[in-house]
Amino acid sequence: MLLTLLIIGLAAGTASASALATVNLGTAGNFAVLSAAPGGGGGVTLTNSTVNGDVGSSGLPAAVVQTDSTIIGAIIAPVSDQVLNDFNRSYNQYADIPCTGSLDSAYTGATLTLTPGVYCTDAAVTFTDTTLTLDGQGDANAVWIFKIGTLGTGALTGTNFAVIMANDGQPCNVFWWVAQAATMTTSSFQGTILSGAAITITGLAGTTTPFNGSALAKAAVTLTDVTVTSCKATGGGNVHGQCNQGVGNGPENCDPGNSNQGDPNRSNDELGGTPGDPGRMGGNGK
Repeated sequence: MLLTLLIIGLAAGTASASALATVNLGTAGNFAVLSAAPGGGGGVTLTNSTVNGDVGSSGLPAAVVQTDSTIIGAIIAPVSDQVLNDFNRSYNQYADIPCTGSLDSAYTGATLTLTPGVYCTDAAVTFTDTTLTLDGQGDANAVWIFKIGTLGTGALTGTNFAVIMANDGQPCNVFWWVAQAATMTTSSFQGTILSGAAITITGLAGTTTPFNGSALAKAAVTLTDVTVTSCKATGGGNVHGQCNQGVGNGPENCDPGNSNQGDPNRSNDELGGTPGDPGRMGGNGK
């Protein structure tokens, strides 16, 4: 039997939806996909996938592997220490945000509606054949934060798991903090993942259902048959401004580097000046 769970409000005394604390991801928020594994061990594998946004890895360029995939953005490998520091800072800060609600350890065949809040489970959580509706209640600034494994261990797993935004709810205001791995299979997923272990996403709920958000991990990121559209690409979330990821970043506070994805003919470097100097305008220099 289909389980129906309706949560229509936060507990008394909880901050309003738009007042919930979020964390500025800093330079880590410039990425749609980021493998921030320590010690230069980052790796990203894309198969039959499209990424609308930048892809970053703490590993060398060879650690970003594409098969029949498209990246509409820069590939940056290795990323700067600033990016790694910003990711780890953000991850730790999300871990410290107080909970306002709780999640069960498993949902099967469930229909859930959650209003804005910080929902936590102290261990793993699994969503199977489940629909989760995030009801913004008419507030486009409403925020949802999910914390999986608050006692230090716990993975997020979804199979045929649909996350639906309703009543002005925005996917770029949804954050999933996970103590360990995050694995999604044939799911319609929304929000930014900050994972303490690997992220693996395989298949979407449908060909017209993209993953709106970012996949940021302390280990490898593997995407197969997935379309990812970062919040930065859509202009949403808590990341501001545009980044030209080339030589001479200008004032955008972006990660420096030659953003030619390994091919000088594809350079996004700004015209004129010298590497590292800000403000070279024009873009797409050759």
